[in-house]
Amino acid sequence: MEVRTRFLIVSDTHGDSFGVHKGQRADVAIHCGDLTEESKISELRTTLRFLAELDAPLKLVIPGNHDFTLDVPTFRRRVAEAAQPLEPELVSKEFGDYGEARSLFEETKKDGIIFLDEGNHEFTLANGAQLKIYASPFTPSKGGWGFQYAPETGHQFSIDQGVDVVITHGPPLGVMDLTDSRVRGWCPDLFGAVARARPRMHCFGHIHEGWGAKLVTWRDKVSEKPSHFTDIDNSRSVVVEKLTNILPNRFDDADSSLEKELKARAYLRGGGATISHCKGDEHALQVGYQTLFVNAAIEGTHDALPYHPAWIVDLDLRRSGN
Repeated sequence: MEVRTRFLIVSDTHGDSFGVHKGQRADVAIHCGDLTEESKISELRTTLRFLAELDAPLKLVIPGNHDFTLDVPTFRRRVAEAAQPLEPELVSKEFGDYGEARSLFEETKKDGIIFLDEGNHEFTLANGAQLKIYASPFTPSKGGWGFQYAPETGHQFSIDQGVDVVITHGPPLGVMDLTDSRVRGWCPDLFGAVARARPRMHCFGHIHEGWGAKLVTWRDKVSEKPSHFTDIDNSRSVVVEKLTNILPNRFDDADSSLEKELKARAYLRGGGATISHCKGDEHALQVGYQTLFVNAAIEGTHDALPYHPAWIVDLDLRRSGN
């Protein structure tokens, strides 16, 4: 037996709520990282207040590359390698002491806010559903931000079979990871792990231009080295929504620009882009054969749409004990 479960999904809020409706009811709220812009302790406190006000009994949070104070070794290294020696008192005032950012999450458990370390986690929800999660904040980069690994080294994403939802900061290679400069977010290791596990949903952010949702249908067999070219059956996959559908561009006439603007306003006015893939819906999710990918990056990259809608997703989950 399965339970209809509502998820409110955001990412890349960078210390702002960006108009997300705090009254939007959900069973689970998810933040996919970049809680801050500069990893300042004041930014993190602002985000935690915003999360505490969301109407969801469980709020799952992972950090992103901007949240480097939550990655203590990287935090220490950035301070040590600063061009000019930094006064410890100034560092403490702006960014907190080493480990202080993480300690804030101990205070927010009473508000249902749970910080997820990398790995597999399991929760029994207030609606009676069982939720299995895999979480990872790691993204490929040669930069000095938090939770990053060298692309040539790769990273192991150990997703258990039977996981319902994968939460990562960055996207998998080939799925809603294309930047404005037409460069992909390139994480083949993550794509391969998700292709093997085939969760009900994979939500992420990081690539702001990739905002959207796609219901992917997998091919029958997983390749030895899975890729978006060989393992996704695009003829049976559906783009649910994407940024170009709500963001006017220079090729649009007045009517199409207005249509896109009204669509974006409707999403924002309603608290987010709402979709459902439960039994009985037009695109009911086929567990084990399909995965809903959601890029929930909130912060916009264009003046015409300074922030993107949150995602409100309804999915069926197994009832606890079944």
